[in-house]
Amino acid sequence: MSLDAKTVARIARLARIGLEDDEVATIQGQMEGILGWVDQLNEVNVEDVPPMVGTGLAQPHLRQDIVTDGECREAVLSNAPDRVGPFFTVPKVVE
Repeated sequence: MSLDAKTVARIARLARIGLEDDEVATIQGQMEGILGWVDQLNEVNVEDVPPMVGTGLAQPHLRQDIVTDGECREAVLSNAPDRVGPFFTVPKVVE
């Protein structure tokens, strides 16, 4: 597949890459090289190869959606500078 300079300039504009006119020819050659590598993938025989697990086929491992208090009240309250019973104490804000 070959790209013309107009297509390369349009791709650069869509990607918000500022290219000077003298850079277009260099980028055009590089992009044609990349597309050549991609075209080589069409030659690979994948007839009897099962699909790999990708983002569309993977099933997430989900935990049960059960409401709990976390069962770590004492660990959380141990970080409090001051507490009364199972509660944090804070300075009075409104008089």
